[in-house]
Amino acid sequence: MQNLQFSAYIKEEEIQAKVKEIGQKISQKFKDEELIAVCILKGSFVFYSDLIRAIDSKVTCEFFGFSSYHGGTSSSGEVKVTLDLSTPIEGKNVLLVEDIVDTGLTMNYLVNALASRKPKSLTTVSLLEKPDALKVPCKVS
Repeated sequence: MQNLQFSAYIKEEEIQAKVKEIGQKISQKFKDEELIAVCILKGSFVFYSDLIRAIDSKVTCEFFGFSSYHGGTSSSGEVKVTLDLSTPIEGKNVLLVEDIVDTGLTMNYLVNALASRKPKSLTTVSLLEKPDALKVPCKVS
């Protein structure tokens, strides 16, 4: 096997600065309000943990397990629930935290699934987006 060398596409310092900036925007948006931050497992947990530490607001942590890769390296388009929320979100401000928006299928599924539970507000955030991979329109706020 050939010895591969990789270089960083985005420097760690740039990522941390962006996470801090996103955290500040979320803090301003939800100033003096409670917020339920929903981590999409498994891929988002590192971004999620950095982000919630950058939010200056009362944050409750929740976890939502989904898979659309099913052992592969690209989305199958079929979304499978692996872990549901443990508390109701009706009437609450919800922040949906995803690491990478790839095809848009999973994010759209998650937004619809959470919106059906009637939150007060639903805000989405993603560390990275792959616009060339989108199969459906997907807005990350």
